[in-house]
Amino acid sequence: MWVLASTAQAADGCAMRLLRELGWQVESGAQQGVTVNAGQPCQRASLQQAQARGDLRVQVPEGFDATQRERMAEALLQQQASVCAYAFRLGDATRAAARRLQDNPGYRFSALQLGWIGFGARGAGAQGWQRFRSFGRGYAPSGSNSQALEAFYSGRVRSECGVGRQVAQLATQRELYGDAAFDAEFSAGELSIGTFLTLHDTPSILLGSNAGEFFADGKAVRTAAMGRQAFMGLPGYISHVYDKRYLDDINNQAENFVITDISEAAAQALARHGGFAHYDALNARIWELARQMPGHGRRRFERLLHERDATLRAALPAEQQVLLARIDALMADPVYGGLMLYVHPRGVRPLGYHIARLLDRNPRTPFSIELTLHNLHTTLYRRWIDARLRACADGISFNTTRGEKWNWA
Repeated sequence: MWVLASTAQAADGCAMRLLRELGWQVESGAQQGVTVNAGQPCQRASLQQAQARGDLRVQVPEGFDATQRERMAEALLQQQASVCAYAFRLGDATRAAARRLQDNPGYRFSALQLGWIGFGARGAGAQGWQRFRSFGRGYAPSGSNSQALEAFYSGRVRSECGVGRQVAQLATQRELYGDAAFDAEFSAGELSIGTFLTLHDTPSILLGSNAGEFFADGKAVRTAAMGRQAFMGLPGYISHVYDKRYLDDINNQAENFVITDISEAAAQALARHGGFAHYDALNARIWELARQMPGHGRRRFERLLHERDATLRAALPAEQQVLLARIDALMADPVYGGLMLYVHPRGVRPLGYHIARLLDRNPRTPFSIELTLHNLHTTLYRRWIDARLRACADGISFNTTRGEKWNWA
């Protein structure tokens, strides 16, 4: 909870208070102008580490009045460093949402031919959703937004992984706002779920008319350059490289994900290599080597490469031991073990797990990784800022623990 630390803080307006809430450390000094040391918060593991390293510091002239301080704060809230500070909260919210989704045994996967979304015997209405397109292709909340998302946390629902990604994105917003603010901020149409094409014809905040300004960075070139925290909550997919005729398991032709975390070593590797294109090439090389290892067995490569089953590895013939060692060397890159993805219904797993699993499911094609269009650092960030400022003006705010409210004043 934000605590008043001085008379100056007590007199601050809402923008200055929000700046402090994000983690900016504001001091007064005798200098003439504002001194900003934004630092590199996106490179840090936590807000606490960023502050300890001297990031997110601003010194304000002692003679600034309340209006000047507010204008300065409003300008700082638009800076990239503030987006990075917000990304710490976004990461916490994404991880909380992913945990709740993966811990619900009633939320299951269904193949595409069974419909994109199914609400079981109870039906959609009993779980807070109303259908607006047939065959499970489009639903929107019918009551409160938070109750609708609760169906995926604790109800009996099925969907394929594309809807799983949408739900994880919306659940992240629920965790970020808290239930009361989440219910008040978004309309039912803005939280539509269904096929991706369906969302384009809705007010969806993900892909529809209310999504606003998109950030396009498919191979994560700009994201990798920004740093570790810039990856938090981002949506994407792992998809087959070759044509569909090379697929053996159509239900595993792609894996839609949101990023829940990334290690420091993985973030540095992505920055060093300029994003995902380097890893598409590594995936192709891993696939080529795996193709030279004929054999049978359920989850064979998953057990060999991810679980590192000692018995199975030892049983390989000598020539395959050599190939396995070469694959191991490629997958020792920290991105395979340190880029954590939530994929329905697999839960939170590292990238390397998915690459190994897909070698079993679709052995005739390599796979690539791609970020999709998102608005987390643009429109959704600005909406969160605006919502916090309105809450401050009304004297109430909500922290990232859902339902716990506290006063600004």
